[in-house]
Amino acid sequence: MRLLLAEDEKSLSKAIITILQKNNYSADAVYDGEEALDYLASGNYDGVILDIMMPKLDGICVLKRLREQGNTIPVLMLTAKSEVDDKVLGLDSGANDYLTKPFNTKELLARIRAMTRNQNEQMDSKMKFGNVVLDRSTFELSSPNGNFRLANKEFQMMETLMMNPRRLISAERFLEKVWGYDSEVEINVVWVYISYLRKKLAALHANIQIKAQRNAGYSLEET
Repeated sequence: MRLLLAEDEKSLSKAIITILQKNNYSADAVYDGEEALDYLASGNYDGVILDIMMPKLDGICVLKRLREQGNTIPVLMLTAKSEVDDKVLGLDSGANDYLTKPFNTKELLARIRAMTRNQNEQMDSKMKFGNVVLDRSTFELSSPNGNFRLANKEFQMMETLMMNPRRLISAERFLEKVWGYDSEVEINVVWVYISYLRKKLAALHANIQIKAQRNAGYSLEET
């Protein structure tokens, strides 16, 4: 699952990103409201954590613009303010939940799980193509011949492939979706992870394979 964090206090932002990554979330950080809207325009996020007090555009303005655009992405508001009126304003503007700083790590993770739960429940927890099943809740890739628990980025790449069977997905698209469109990671990291997934599919004796089309991308095909 990929999250966007919009928090202008960089030390806190870094700490939250570390927490998220250690709990198998892919996360990007931005530091003002305008940047948050730019990132969210990519449409590749499963949830967003918005600080209310940010430069350029505050969190409430960002939230209102998202909802005016019809964007229903789950939003957790984050602020140092504890006044009831601020909480009410955030919730009335379309936030899914509200968390006041300072907060406990366990509470942050619980609120993220809660705000994304409905979205997850709308999707089948298990995806199947050929004789292979990908379990979204456990990151497990399995066939009648065995199973593997995928690492976070392996899972995101396999999920993307299984959501788009027989469709070409470019290496650039993988890089943008899994690592973030401003990532400094080299394109060859995609090839490395494709290789990891191919080896796991072969070990599972899968009747599907990841095919490459030169200068075009990768697709998941039945053998």
